[in-house]
Amino acid sequence: MSIRKRSRLMIAVPGFLTLDDFLKLPAIEESPAWEYIDSEAMQKPMPGGKHSRLQLRLASAMNATTSTYEALPELRCTFGGRSIVPDLVVVATEQIPVDDDGEIISTGLEFAPPWVIEILSPDQNQTKVTRKILHTLRHGGQMGWLVDPDERVVLVYRCDRLPDEFTGDAVLPCLEGIALQLTAEEMFGWLRVRA
Repeated sequence: MSIRKRSRLMIAVPGFLTLDDFLKLPAIEESPAWEYIDSEAMQKPMPGGKHSRLQLRLASAMNATTSTYEALPELRCTFGGRSIVPDLVVVATEQIPVDDDGEIISTGLEFAPPWVIEILSPDQNQTKVTRKILHTLRHGGQMGWLVDPDERVVLVYRCDRLPDEFTGDAVLPCLEGIALQLTAEEMFGWLRVRA
């Protein structure tokens, strides 16, 4: 058994870890959350200021334009043998799992959300993030955004075509039913705190 330490959190991780074993580990929901990919538990990197601001503004903008979908930050999604925590998931309100009281359940989603958004943090591995988006698309997701604040580009992944690159005044595609009219330039403009 190995010990992996990040900041003040210590977690015992067995040499071979099943998904069920991972989901029973203590503190996997600590911030930043832990993910399970290819039999390995790994903690997400701590987000930076650009990441946090874009995550907040994107969720707010999406939730203001629709009542049939909801953008939820840092929600655990367990499907296809993995347990990931995308920066944002966009899911139909009717698909949000609830308990007997009608409140959202604490374990997150057990299916691939229709739309995932990942925002690169400083020192985050772009390939690992891309693999999470592709995994979601392979298991029923419809769209994934990979937002790179430093490069000012959004790569949009869909299951029926090659990825598209959006910069400048290009309007970012959304799921059908979400009337968000947002360009890459407008989104990255949210990074300015003072004009």
